Amino acid sequence: MSDDLLHGTEAETYDASSIEVLEGLEPVRKRPGMYIGGTDERALHHMVAEILDNSMDEAVAGHATRIEVELHEDHSITVRDNGRGIPIDPHPKFPGKSALEVILCTLHAGGKFSNKAYSTSGGLNGVGSSVVNALSDLMIVQVAKNKELFEQRFSRGVPQGPVEKIGAAPNRRGTTVTFHADPEIFGSLKLKPARLFKMVRSKAYLFSGVEIRWKTAVNDNETPLEATFHFPNGLSDFLNESLKGVTTYSDRPFAGKVSFQDKFNVPGSVEWAINWTPMRDGYIQSYTNTVPTPEGGTHETGFWAAILKGIRAYGELANNKKAAQITREDLITGGCALLSIFIREPSFVGQTKDRLSTEEAAKWVENSVRDHFDNWLAADTKSAGAILDFLVLRAEERLRRRQEKETARKTATKKLRLPGKLVDCSATNRDGTELFLVEGDSAGGSAKMARDRKTQALLPLRGKILNVLGAASSKLGSNQEISDLSQALGVGLGSKFNVDDLRYDKIIIMTDADVDGAHIAALLMTFFFTQMRPMIDHGHLYLACPPLYRLTQGAHRVYCQDEAERDHWLKKGLGGRGKIDVSRFKGLGEMDAKDLKDTTMNPATRQLIRVSIDEDTPGETGDLVERLMGKKPELRFEYIQENAKFVEDVDV
Repeated sequence: MSDDLLHGTEAETYDASSIEVLEGLEPVRKRPGMYIGGTDERALHHMVAEILDNSMDEAVAGHATRIEVELHEDHSITVRDNGRGIPIDPHPKFPGKSALEVILCTLHAGGKFSNKAYSTSGGLNGVGSSVVNALSDLMIVQVAKNKELFEQRFSRGVPQGPVEKIGAAPNRRGTTVTFHADPEIFGSLKLKPARLFKMVRSKAYLFSGVEIRWKTAVNDNETPLEATFHFPNGLSDFLNESLKGVTTYSDRPFAGKVSFQDKFNVPGSVEWAINWTPMRDGYIQSYTNTVPTPEGGTHETGFWAAILKGIRAYGELANNKKAAQITREDLITGGCALLSIFIREPSFVGQTKDRLSTEEAAKWVENSVRDHFDNWLAADTKSAGAILDFLVLRAEERLRRRQEKETARKTATKKLRLPGKLVDCSATNRDGTELFLVEGDSAGGSAKMARDRKTQALLPLRGKILNVLGAASSKLGSNQEISDLSQALGVGLGSKFNVDDLRYDKIIIMTDADVDGAHIAALLMTFFFTQMRPMIDHGHLYLACPPLYRLTQGAHRVYCQDEAERDHWLKKGLGGRGKIDVSRFKGLGEMDAKDLKDTTMNPATRQLIRVSIDEDTPGETGDLVERLMGKKPELRFEYIQENAKFVEDVDV
């Protein structure tokens, strides 16, 4: 795109008429990724979670005791609760509309912005139900209130009529929501019983006061057609079931629940359960107001701080000086943990609430868990001693590996001879180091000036690497780019890959924001997925997010990821005076070192996307990679035909 087009000349006028204003729920249908993170299978099932979370909020608030979830034969789904029921009386600000219609058809409308209706809730931004409504070709909402039953129907966010009384409901109360995901948005994707079953069961564990009934008419031959979940002991039951048949260092998990009201005079609570085992890798599953937080956050930080301080203090009492070497990394290795908090007005990173950012949560959780952990260790010295010995052993192994790694790194650095290729960092161990895989030498020049020499290394890639799917092993071994890449990483390919041998903590793919850049990134991810899969599983692979635009108005400067963000700032202004100058980055090589550092390389100001594989559907990831990157062009053609209608912008 030329500067003439951006700055507005005779070629194309950019004025007020160019600003598109989307009414109602139109923005959701136009860019669903901004609201539910995409249009893939994860996003489809996230829609069910949004509706289920509303019913869970009613239960947690003490107004509902039972939730029913039913998957129908046509892959529509019904969520029913016996709570208070969505209000159906006219809304004060919109006298011609019921509160139900306002909630379902207006973004940022709901009862969770103040503390009047809910003290804690999973849905806080007021977009959940309305977004699901916008992305469904049919939604039916029934409300049982005052012994009467009301109903309103919607299609693609548009009411199909007003709220109507459809009969009596003498023995019923609460809300029933049935919706069918719109194939115009999600294509041929269907809700999967196994994934929904797992979601429903986890919700029941998270709140012991609710009973959830599951039913499905879609038989996948592995998921129960009907089930009832009620777990009086909450997360303790959850963990015991997860570790059934597994040897653990304690007969019973360290589990408990503490009210924040009692300790900090704030509403909310924390519940946890953890045990250690030598038989499997450790993990933590955390939740905030019953919403999963797969990327963790401040509540996890507080939890691990309490466990770490507690085990070190116990080691000191037991006169085990090596306990001081234990780190959080050692705790997580073999430590299987569940953590759930309920707090008022939590802050999250991202629309889909994957990471909690409420700062106070770390202090609340740490102080709540710490005293209980100290008492638990003191009351069961046999288990405490076994756990301490295990963690000390893990710490010693980690320190030994680090020492070997430092030696190996120094040796490898001496052996590596990649003139004009690898620009290494000066750190002697892996912790905190990053390797940027940079597209082209010109981008590498800017990146070399922008990097932190101590922790950030660069490996410029010349052109597109080999598509490894279907390539012969001999071809892999003789390919120079792949050889350079594996040598720089310090690892072998396929079965010879060992994640502990990685020379860098983060591997960051940094390519241009165009079709060629996306293709190179896809080839690299295919390579890592097929040849170095554990690197992805352990969270070492990332994508950089360079901006497309830089807007300047006097001393004010803003970077924009896409056209929508550019148009937003052009309309709003940057706070300076005069004309806003717009620069379009055609590639990383056009960005100066300051731009590249501020937007893409500085950990304090950049954006990164961690490459991960959906734990619920790992096989589908492999199938998709094979369809898109494999040898059979007919599979790619079929995929393009299925998904072409969802494409909004084509880069040609």
